[in-house]
Amino acid sequence: MMFEPIARKSASTEVFDQITARVLGGDLAAGEALPSERRLAEAFGVSRPAVREAIQKLAQAGLVEVRQGDATSVRDFRQHGGPELLSQLLIRGGEPDWAVVRSILEARRMIGVQVARLAADRATEKSAAALREAVDHLAAESDPVAQQVGALAFWERVVDTADSIAFRLIFNSLRNAYEPTMTAMAAVMVAEVGRADLYHRLADAISAHDEDLAAHTATTLLDLGTAAVTAVIDTLQHHDSEKDT
Repeated sequence: MMFEPIARKSASTEVFDQITARVLGGDLAAGEALPSERRLAEAFGVSRPAVREAIQKLAQAGLVEVRQGDATSVRDFRQHGGPELLSQLLIRGGEPDWAVVRSILEARRMIGVQVARLAADRATEKSAAALREAVDHLAAESDPVAQQVGALAFWERVVDTADSIAFRLIFNSLRNAYEPTMTAMAAVMVAEVGRADLYHRLADAISAHDEDLAAHTATTLLDLGTAAVTAVIDTLQHHDSEKDT
């Protein structure tokens, strides 16, 4: 059996991760100037090129603004950031941010329904076959984590069928935010991913170009997971409020 060496994070990635965490956590406020490259390099114990590379990545992520001859300043990530930040916003200090969880669920439902409708409009024989194959794989799984993996693979086929690069990139961001939580969410999400019958119905509706039925079935399916997760969130928040009183 062959193994690949585990690559350590580069210095620039470490700098990027630390500054990102402080921006998203509010320790570095919008409009605040970052220290100079030299001072950051000294503080992190890394080279100035490593800091420069990290700053470039922060600018690309919409977290800072770099002005030639002026200090680099923090931007309001709510106005300038992209959905790729969701995975970092989801967990704060080892604990889930329930407001972010709720917003991801809301986005998932709204986008999923529209993607299903668009997929029904654009389905081909080839994409319909891929959907049926994905449902068969999902239906064959009994482990809750494996079912979630299968459900993600199914929705990936739905997005492919919709043939929209915008929806595809949004889906990628939502998937990347969700994947690290799959083990923790297994017992909850089984209410949705365990319903192979609804996945079959959705695949059939898309294959038949029935946009209304596809949208209705997607709504029914996604609402199951949303309701299950929301109930858990409400219970946990209730317990937290009782501890504070």
